[in-house]
Amino acid sequence: MSRHGGTGQEHDAVPSSFARAIESIRSAQLRAEVQIEETPAPQRLSPYAVALQATVMLDPTCDDEAASGRFVLLYDPAGQEPWDGMFRIVSFAKGTVEMDIAGDPMLTEVAWSWLVEALYDHEAHFHAESGTVTRTSSQAFGAIGDRSPQGDVEIRASWTPDSDDIGAHIEAWADVLTHIAGLPPLPAGVATLAPSRRR
Repeated sequence: MSRHGGTGQEHDAVPSSFARAIESIRSAQLRAEVQIEETPAPQRLSPYAVALQATVMLDPTCDDEAASGRFVLLYDPAGQEPWDGMFRIVSFAKGTVEMDIAGDPMLTEVAWSWLVEALYDHEAHFHAESGTVTRTSSQAFGAIGDRSPQGDVEIRASWTPDSDDIGAHIEAWADVLTHIAGLPPLPAGVATLAPSRRR
C-alpha cells in the first residue's frame, strides 16, 4: 500500500493503522453479485487514501449494472477536525429503481436507513455521519420516446469509523448497493461469497 492509495507496496511504507485497515478491506466478505476493484484515490484530501469502485451485476452474462458505487478511505495520522478522527470514509451509491419507488417521497429516508442499519448490522461502529439522498425520475420524448420511464436513487455519505476495521464498513456499503439493486437479503445462516477482485 502506497501513499495516496495503491496496494502494490509493502506495509512498512505506510502507518500500521492504515495497513491494518487495508488488510481488513481485503478480508471483507461480499456477495457474489458485487464486483469490486481498486481505482485511483484522491490525492489532496489526506496523506493516505484508497478508493474502490463497485458494481452489482444481476446477470453475469450481460453488462447491465443494477447499481454502482465508489468507496474512498482517507487517513491522516494527524487527524482532521471535521472528521473527529484519523480516518474518514466517503461513499457514493447509485442505481435504477422502479418508477413507483422513485416517486415515493419516503424513499430518501428509507435509503438513508439502508446505510445506517447496514453499518449497525455489520458492527461497523461509526460517528460524525453526514450525507444526502437524491431521487430522480425521467421520461423520454421524441425520437427516444419509446424508452420506459426510469427512476434513480443516489446516496452520498461520509462517516468516521471508530477503528481501523474497515472491512465491516465495506460489507455494509456493499449491502446498500444490493438494496438499491433490489436483491433480497441473504437468509440467516447463509454465508456471503467473496468474489474475485478485479485489478
